Amino acid sequence: MNILELPVLERAFYVRPTLDVAQDLLGAVLVSTEGPDIVAGRVVEVEAYHQDGDRAAHSYRGRTKRNEIMFREGGILYVYFTYGMHFCMNVVTEREGVGAAVLIRAVEPLAGLEIIRQRRPAARRDEDLTNGPAKVCQAFAVDRRHNGLSLVAGPLTLRRDAGYRAGKIATSPRIGIRESVELPWRFFLDGNPYVGKGKRAARSRSG
Repeated sequence: MNILELPVLERAFYVRPTLDVAQDLLGAVLVSTEGPDIVAGRVVEVEAYHQDGDRAAHSYRGRTKRNEIMFREGGILYVYFTYGMHFCMNVVTEREGVGAAVLIRAVEPLAGLEIIRQRRPAARRDEDLTNGPAKVCQAFAVDRRHNGLSLVAGPLTLRRDAGYRAGKIATSPRIGIRESVELPWRFFLDGNPYVGKGKRAARSRSG
């Protein structure tokens, strides 16, 4: 597979209902062309966040300086800093004025594995390189510089792999939140070894 020949997801893909975008991102390929070599990974786990009724969303209480990016038109990155040490990468969704995004929780490395290993020296196994949202940002060298970056024209893109079959998609409540924990808005490829080790019960469906 020539990763750079995969078509970049167009803006229209993102300007749709957030839960649809979240599930359709599974199997897509995240590609970084910022360095001398390509770094790429298949999206295997995501979480959806939305201003409407989702108290865990940064956008729940309205637009602020911190979350302003979430309210822009879909197709850009919302990157935030958490716990004073980690970055998390989110795909902004829906139309301008709606505060919604999809957190990329885990990817399966496809290219640039040695670069990823260098950026993630604490990982004991390859399966631990990118099986968490902060780990993904470290592996792809994503930080606050990427906040607001276009996913359509930027050096970081999401691409469609039409030849890939996702198989079963599992759902569960989201991980590491204290509010709206009942919402089953975590989606992942069932059985993929790069999915994070969430302990909440999941249910599967055919993808």
